[in-house]
Amino acid sequence: MLSEMFSFPFMVNAYRAGTIVAVLAGAVGYLMVLRQQSFVGHTLSAVGFPGAAGALLLGLTAPLGYYAFCLVAALVISRVHHAERSAQAAVVGTVQAFALASGYLFVVLYKGVLSGTTALLFGSFLGITSTQVVVMAGVATVLLTALVILGRPLLFASLDPDAARAAGVPVALLDLLFLLLLGATAAGVVQITGSLMVFTLLVLPAAAARELSCRPGRALATSILIALLVTWTALAVAYSSPYPLGFWLSTLAFGTFLAAKAVSRVRA
Repeated sequence: MLSEMFSFPFMVNAYRAGTIVAVLAGAVGYLMVLRQQSFVGHTLSAVGFPGAAGALLLGLTAPLGYYAFCLVAALVISRVHHAERSAQAAVVGTVQAFALASGYLFVVLYKGVLSGTTALLFGSFLGITSTQVVVMAGVATVLLTALVILGRPLLFASLDPDAARAAGVPVALLDLLFLLLLGATAAGVVQITGSLMVFTLLVLPAAAARELSCRPGRALATSILIALLVTWTALAVAYSSPYPLGFWLSTLAFGTFLAAKAVSRVRA
């Protein structure tokens, strides 16, 4: 079955792209969960839908729309990051609702997008080109390099922002940079998972990793490993079944989280 599956160029590209987004989502998703910004991550992933639809409406490529809308949304959310929690939630929820409404409007205005709405929302491994894989690899390299450079101060600011601020760490700047990293990550992952399934790879592997280890380095590596295994397995099962990729991604990731939760309780 594996030799047959990899004889198709679209499956080779799907695995290449899936590997890239899994590593990126596992790494950035761990910090997102650690910083308790899962709702922000969900909103940025939802913004990818109107980004792609709007870009196609203007005659541009969908990836360009993904990155443009997600980064702009990250900048908008960063403006209220230090506000009260209720104000943050209100602004983030408003951005998400406006984004989804705009996406539906763009789809209606451009009839040609209607046939691909399901793929934009729930993901598809069909149609990923070699050019897209190269672009995703380049963007992922830049983002992971930035994450390595910012890693130590960002981890400090995530665990104890007050102590980090007192130690002279530029917490506000790190918050902005991380939101931009998260927005760019969501824009990259959405090309495989769809806007509504990005949350699967950003949250569940990281949440499972936190159940298995409290050490940041080990938990980060575990999050990436889980994201890779879930993505590879989901692609293989989706190829040989009539059910969509998004279903298998969410099911396998949720099952992994439940297993990690069970292991954590047994240890306790």
